[in-house]
Amino acid sequence: MKKTVNFSTIIKIFSVVLLVVINAQTVSAQWWKDTEKAEKERSKGMLLLTSEVQIEATTAINHMYNFKFYEAEKEFNYLKVKYPDHPLPEFLLGLMEWWKIVPNTENALYDEKCLGFMDKSIEKAEKIWDDSENPEAAFFMAAAYAFKGRLHSERKHWSKATFAAKNALKYLDKSRSFSDFSPELMFGDGLYNYYFHYVKENYPLLRPVLWLFPKGDKPKGISQLEKVSFNAFYTRTEARYFLLQIYGIENMNDKALDLAKYTHQSYPDNPFFERFYARSAFVSGHVAEAKVLSNSILTKIGEHYPGYEGVSGRYAAYILAYYAYNYDKDIKTAKEYYLKTIEFAKNTGTTNSGYYWSSMLGLGKIASQEEDYDKAIEYFKQVIDDSDRKATQREEAKKLLTEAKKARRKKK
Repeated sequence: MKKTVNFSTIIKIFSVVLLVVINAQTVSAQWWKDTEKAEKERSKGMLLLTSEVQIEATTAINHMYNFKFYEAEKEFNYLKVKYPDHPLPEFLLGLMEWWKIVPNTENALYDEKCLGFMDKSIEKAEKIWDDSENPEAAFFMAAAYAFKGRLHSERKHWSKATFAAKNALKYLDKSRSFSDFSPELMFGDGLYNYYFHYVKENYPLLRPVLWLFPKGDKPKGISQLEKVSFNAFYTRTEARYFLLQIYGIENMNDKALDLAKYTHQSYPDNPFFERFYARSAFVSGHVAEAKVLSNSILTKIGEHYPGYEGVSGRYAAYILAYYAYNYDKDIKTAKEYYLKTIEFAKNTGTTNSGYYWSSMLGLGKIASQEEDYDKAIEYFKQVIDDSDRKATQREEAKKLLTEAKKARRKKK
């Protein structure tokens, strides 16, 4: 016998289903509110610390460090629309302009945009600071002033660099009240501690200015930057950039090689990281790695990869010339790469570099082997005229010049 369901039963069933759905939605809404509340408590209202922003920024920052500037700029501008009153988007856009400068710091093409974005970031951070004394705002002012100082020092605008550095330190101190920023803040402390002594040792004219600043601690600075390079979110790659140079300055070649390899693997199309890896492999005697990297650099220059230009080319060409001459005994290839090194150096205005002088010296040696003593003497004289008085290439050129003159007399 067929059962029938009356209208009253249908209403009851529908009511039960509706109550289940409403309850589920209520639970879901409550779960979302609880999650949102927990996130606000975790981030303490700081945009830098919110998971959402960190996720959004990570992709863009990775694009930037891998020299995919078009993709990075789209993401940074999205953040600018989403957070129009916050200093983060302008700071990241300014940082991107700085990284366009990094492969050849003599290139002033991007200076104005870099400084403009940093000024805008400072302006927005100042407004937040004036309204609430939010330590996040102080952090951005410290960071933006630090990058301004960094660029001004590259341009030897010492008074502007000093002013920016003093402001950076002032706001760095103000942001210390927020301990959750400690890995990021340690970046500034590490740089200061190391470079205080570096400036003192290498820039005697600036020593009178240093009395304006507290004393640094070089070993502590290196240790702090190493911690930042693994623990910070926003500044870890910047810390690695500086550590590579510091390891080079301090002849910490094993550390330089390990870090350079890691950064290159993370950002394979970053010209600075690739050339530093090539240089570190070369200095450490890792021949196969140095050759592969040098060829890769020259290929990318030929294919017009962003940021791959003459400075990286000078490194790569010299490394290949050195191996061709000293290891493979391939005079023809060595001459080709020595000439490429010289060409890259002239195109970038870096004829006061060791690789340039060594390439001239190499060509002089090849000319002597080929018994073209007039050309050899010309190369050796140029090294003596152009190189620094204390350069090892100059002393070697003097000795080889004497030998070439004797050989030319004997040949006649």
